[in-house]
Amino acid sequence: TRRSAGYGALVSDPAGILSLPPGFSYRVLAKAGETLLDTGEPSPSDPDGAAVFERRDGWTLVQNHEIGGDETYGVPALPGLTFDPGARGGTTTIVMDKKGNRLSEYVSLAGTHNNCAGGKTPWGTWLSCEETEQRKGGQFLEDHGWTFEVDAFDRPANQHPVPLKFLGRYSHEAVAVDPDGTIYLTEDANGPHGLYYRWTPPAGFKPGKGALRTLALSEGGDTAGTLQAMLCTKGGRAIADLSEATQVGTTYKVTWVDVPDRLAATTSVRKQFATGEVTGSRKLEGAYWSDGGAYFVASFARTSDGSRNEHDGQVWFYDPLSETVKLKSIFGVNPDPEVDADYDGPDNICLDPNGGLILAEDGEGIQHLVGITTAGKAFPLARNDVSGSEFAGPTFTENGKVLFACIQGDGYTFAITGPWE
Repeated sequence: TRRSAGYGALVSDPAGILSLPPGFSYRVLAKAGETLLDTGEPSPSDPDGAAVFERRDGWTLVQNHEIGGDETYGVPALPGLTFDPGARGGTTTIVMDKKGNRLSEYVSLAGTHNNCAGGKTPWGTWLSCEETEQRKGGQFLEDHGWTFEVDAFDRPANQHPVPLKFLGRYSHEAVAVDPDGTIYLTEDANGPHGLYYRWTPPAGFKPGKGALRTLALSEGGDTAGTLQAMLCTKGGRAIADLSEATQVGTTYKVTWVDVPDRLAATTSVRKQFATGEVTGSRKLEGAYWSDGGAYFVASFARTSDGSRNEHDGQVWFYDPLSETVKLKSIFGVNPDPEVDADYDGPDNICLDPNGGLILAEDGEGIQHLVGITTAGKAFPLARNDVSGSEFAGPTFTENGKVLFACIQGDGYTFAITGPWE
């Protein structure tokens, strides 16, 4: 069962916060600076990528906070949970009952920098990504640009956070995790454009709870497994940039090129490749594993930034069996972002168990949660009536009855319910 249409025109919210289709409603789970953590500090600013996990008696939501510097409410640097006291980002975890009532919110990772998106693993953890290449120095006591694993259920497992350095040090955006342990990663960077990566675990690696941490701490763990960047070709011709594709259904053959120095000791990872060796893209953003492959998003492209063609968003699907990548949906350049009928700048992504995909808009003008049908058509699912801040962190319960999402700049985290059938 796959959606072929949207849920109807949005109904303006009398509270002026979140407009939804007829029959839908929302509940505010957290609000930066207003709701409180278990320790009494205010909920942190800038919620971003997130994943929801099923519990027997409810749900657990693990949520990034993309805090880079002057945000009002940082993630408290609690003993045992802090990687670098000089950094103010991290993750919080919200625990709810089966009715969606918030029971608690606590810090699950602290002392990280600019935690943007990440991805859910099949073994009940969240991979939180730092979107930065910040070096040690000044207030920062550690290098940043890593990925961290956060357990959704076992709080002691989050003590003494360990960077998964084998996934590389670069401006991480999001990850999609194959149940076999292979991890696909996006990079949000420019000058040159970011790359799409694949990490293949070493021989004998068994994915599961604690396995990535154990590998990271093992001898040679910083460079365990193989990190590679994607090269797309068509008829033997290398594709320099994903913006070359302008038609839904465009398919490229994929090969993978080893990263010379994943730790970027002297040179950023994406700058270690010569022109034509790998395929880049402006603003690689959200990632999600489903349908036997990895969905990922390119947020926009402009010829002024070196892109071949201009667009306001692409959704791609990588099929590991055929080793191809296929364009599933594309947004043309939005002629007027202040008009409520057009969309631009898709960012975070998730699968809708009821059919299709959900994209969080991070563009210009009016901001939406955007639904995508299996035919690649877009429809409005929610509208930010508070501000022009981006949506982030869409994630569904397994039964498809509750969608969690946030408005980043205003610090809202919502639980959205309605007639999803």
